[in-house]
Amino acid sequence: MPHSTHGTLVLMGSGEMAASMVEVHKYAMSLVEGPLRAAFIDTPAGFQLNADLLARKAVEFFAEPRNVKALNDLLEEIEVLPVAQARSDSAVAGKTVVFTGSLEKFTRDEAKASAERMGARVSGSVSKKTDLVVAGPGAGSKLKDAEKFGVKVISEDEWLKLIEG
Repeated sequence: MPHSTHGTLVLMGSGEMAASMVEVHKYAMSLVEGPLRAAFIDTPAGFQLNADLLARKAVEFFAEPRNVKALNDLLEEIEVLPVAQARSDSAVAGKTVVFTGSLEKFTRDEAKASAERMGARVSGSVSKKTDLVVAGPGAGSKLKDAEKFGVKVISEDEWLKLIEG
C-alpha cells in the first residue's frame, strides 16, 4: 500500500502492484498539473500564486465528473495520512531560517521541509529579521548579508545537530 512521507509517494511492495500504483500516481498528477501550473505567475522575484485563479481551477476540476471519479478511484487505492503538524518545541520553532550555498547533505526542498517540520519559517533572503543562516560551500551574497546584519551562521552539520537534538 503506498503512502506519503513528507510529500513523497512511497510504494510498499513490488511487481505489478507497484507499477500499477506508479501509473495511478502519474495519472492523478496529470489531472491537476495543468490547473496548478496555470495558477502560478512567473515574476522576477520568483513564482507567485494567483489564489483566485487556483480557486477557479479547483472548482472547474471538481465540476468534471470524470475528475471526481478518478480522484475517488485513487483514494480507494491509497491511504491518505494526516499531514504532520509543525513542532513548536524545537530549537528553531518560530525562527526565520535561510539556506544558502551548495547544500551537500540534502536538497534545498529537503532542507526547507526539515525546517518547516521543526516549526521554522524559511526565507529566500537575509534581513535583520532573519534568525539563522545555514551556509554550504559557495555561499555568496546571503552570507555577506548575514554578516552585515549580525545573523548567526551555521554549517549543514550544525543544522542537523540542532534539529536532531
